[in-house]
Amino acid sequence: MPKLVFTYEQAVELLPVVRRITASAVERVDAIASEDPGQYHHIVTEWAREIIALGLEVKGVWLVDFDSGAGYYCWRHPEQAHEYFHGYDEGVTGRVKR
Repeated sequence: MPKLVFTYEQAVELLPVVRRITASAVERVDAIASEDPGQYHHIVTEWAREIIALGLEVKGVWLVDFDSGAGYYCWRHPEQAHEYFHGYDEGVTGRVKR
């Protein structure tokens, strides 16, 4: 799926879906009885595929960027809302409060 551009309102509307998908994946990772890297990799890969299918960008484990056309609305689990933004040339370390 091609990357999409989101208004802030669209990003806020989609965030509950992203939070639900991510929370489910985090729960599954936490439930792994052993520290089996194969199981961990499978869960994280499946999570990333679901997030990408929504037109979003995965920038790290449990880290999602919503393209705004001018940069990214940046969300990281377990944040409750879209509070951060960063430009295209900055990473998560360049996040600023929106």
